[in-house]
Amino acid sequence: MSDQSRPPRSAAGQRQAKPYRRPKKDPVRMLAFEALRAVDERDAYANLVLPPLLRKARQTEGFEVRDAALATELVYGTLRRQGTYDAVIKACIDRPLREVDPPVLDVLSLGAHQLLGTRIPTHAAVSASVELARVVLGDGRAKFVNAVLRKIAAHDLDGWLELVAPPYEEDAEEHLAVYHSHPRWVVSALWDALGGGRAGIEDLLEADNERPEVTLVARPGRSTTEELLAAVGEDSALPGRWSPYAVRMAEGGEPGALEAVREGRAGVQDEGSQLVAMALAAAPVEGRDERWLDGCAGPGGKAALLGALAAQRGAFLLASEKQPHRARLVERALAGNPGPYQVIAADGTRPPWRPGSFDRVLMDVPCSGLGALRRRPEARWRRRPEDLEGFAPLQRALLREALSAVRVGGVVGYATCSPHLAETRVVVDDVLRGRGAGASPVDAELIDARPYMAGVPALGDGPDVQLWPHLHGTDAMYLALIRRTG
Repeated sequence: MSDQSRPPRSAAGQRQAKPYRRPKKDPVRMLAFEALRAVDERDAYANLVLPPLLRKARQTEGFEVRDAALATELVYGTLRRQGTYDAVIKACIDRPLREVDPPVLDVLSLGAHQLLGTRIPTHAAVSASVELARVVLGDGRAKFVNAVLRKIAAHDLDGWLELVAPPYEEDAEEHLAVYHSHPRWVVSALWDALGGGRAGIEDLLEADNERPEVTLVARPGRSTTEELLAAVGEDSALPGRWSPYAVRMAEGGEPGALEAVREGRAGVQDEGSQLVAMALAAAPVEGRDERWLDGCAGPGGKAALLGALAAQRGAFLLASEKQPHRARLVERALAGNPGPYQVIAADGTRPPWRPGSFDRVLMDVPCSGLGALRRRPEARWRRRPEDLEGFAPLQRALLREALSAVRVGGVVGYATCSPHLAETRVVVDDVLRGRGAGASPVDAELIDARPYMAGVPALGDGPDVQLWPHLHGTDAMYLALIRRTG
């Protein structure tokens, strides 16, 4: 080494320390970190936190489309794969995972996703994550982040899975839980509901980890799929798989930029949700068909579609929602509906309406949300098995009141965005069995919902219906149709 290339030395003969370099702020990764902290600290949902953060970043940071896409991928990818990344990080540190400060763990998880779940080059993923750590954690903890991420970079995702997941033959549920990043109890519950062997449950868990398309609904009488397809663009839009009112935004995009959505003539609604409303509207009733009820209407997607379908028949829709702020969302969704409707804030377990007042009743009950893990990946880590015990009495009470609200010859649709048996068939069977207790005859019966599901295949043996992400491309919506008989 020449004298000119050697670092300068101090008078004492020691090499001089490098001048301190301030960390460089990366707006994309900062936004992703802020979103993850909100999810962790406030129990917020990413799909509610991320849009306002992105709007602000477009205004203050000059975010472009690719910046927003990367930030979205970092947030949702990290949340979906949290269980897998936790197992990898745990293997790279010398302390229990619970002893790592949550903000540090968020930075590590973001870094792990960039290393194992994206095509970002290794050096860029590590350096960007260390810079983020310097900004939000300080230089001291950034060194810890650097050391852990360099260990993670030693293997790709498949290599790590071989190391941290037990063999399928030894513990099938734990293997699937680590490989597909779901809590073990969720894997067990989904497997019970799905039935079958290994292939089906793996397909379902993989589908839960895929980014879902944005699906629009053209509310009948107010908009058309042709209008939405033209507005989205031929290269970015596809017709729905099953619903005649659905349009899929295959290339993503901002639904709020569409005129029909801004005006409320169309909306964002998963195709499974559309199918539930359509099936209730299509099931035959005996006698009049004039008064419809949505007994758990918030935030308003199904109510808006039901309202439009009711208007085509001259029927009245009452949309009831217990929470006033959600009732306001229902009002917004129904605004401009061409037929008669009313929105009220009321408790469906202690309703203000008289028994036998309605010809059709939809009761889409509060549930664990395990059917929408594609859209709300953080829910899989937030829910606990004991949560179902809290939902169970409410679900039964709401279904009992729905059956009281419908007249003889009318139809009730019991729906959940969960495939968990304790929230679906068990609830329906218990309530129907209870209506025949003692000397009283059973006064309601299940009717086959499959003929009213718009030709959707693979619906099982009936009479109730369970939709699946991997089979139908929808959320895992459940529907039982029940006719009041006496």
